[in-house]
Amino acid sequence: MIGRFKISISILGTILSDIITGDTLSPDFVSQKLVFLWIRLPRCIMAVLVGMCLSVSGGVYQAMFRNPLVSPAVAMTISIARLISIKPIIVMVLAGMVVLSFFNALLMILKYFSDPYDELPSIVFWIMGSLTRVTWHDVFITLAVTSCGLLVFILLRFRLNILSLGDIQAKSLGINPFISRVILIVLSSFMVAMVVATCGQIAWLGLIIPHMARTLVGPKHETMIPVTALLGAIFMLAADVLARSMTTAEIPVGIITAITGAPIFCFLLYKNRGSGWL
Repeated sequence: MIGRFKISISILGTILSDIITGDTLSPDFVSQKLVFLWIRLPRCIMAVLVGMCLSVSGGVYQAMFRNPLVSPAVAMTISIARLISIKPIIVMVLAGMVVLSFFNALLMILKYFSDPYDELPSIVFWIMGSLTRVTWHDVFITLAVTSCGLLVFILLRFRLNILSLGDIQAKSLGINPFISRVILIVLSSFMVAMVVATCGQIAWLGLIIPHMARTLVGPKHETMIPVTALLGAIFMLAADVLARSMTTAEIPVGIITAITGAPIFCFLLYKNRGSGWL
């Protein structure tokens, strides 16, 4: 397996056989088993769950607000714009500046009063996004939240299709757009909050992955949601592998997603120019 602590395929097979059959593992492989079970495996599972959470939440936000540039980072700003009936683009800029400045100030206060030798490095590393300190406890909680969220999104897939057409069409079909959006926003925000609390800020997944899925299978959410979850899981897992293997010192995975996500999004902009999706 890829990483600074090498585990060959044959040793991995021996470890899996030991886990399945319950046989006693050779003392020579005990360290490899511990690394696999308590570091590599929970980290890989968490990468998959994080990719699914952020990607599907981004796709849901884009459908709700009928805006392909929406991601979990700006969804609340658009909600405020709709609430006070001001042009969303103006409020997105102004409210985004206000919210960003406010929380940056809180974050600077937190860093200022943190222990520079103990707490401050952890805060900085968390801001950059990392799966380094993931535990099985984090995996189980995120798995429960992700499973419930995906189940609800799949059950509400037809409502998402209708919401993407507009409020007038939704009301004419007997759907209350306000109630539907509240349910979807609360659930999506809870999923994103769980990921951020555990792994920090992971950029671009909620924006580019839904576009990739929409390009492959179209806008219907009965197929788009599963494909978005799959692509998000693959993208995040690949980013984590790169973060662990590019250099001898591990790179925060949030940096990898930002570096790779920005050019991918520019490519999607260029490819879909004039197609009506912007």
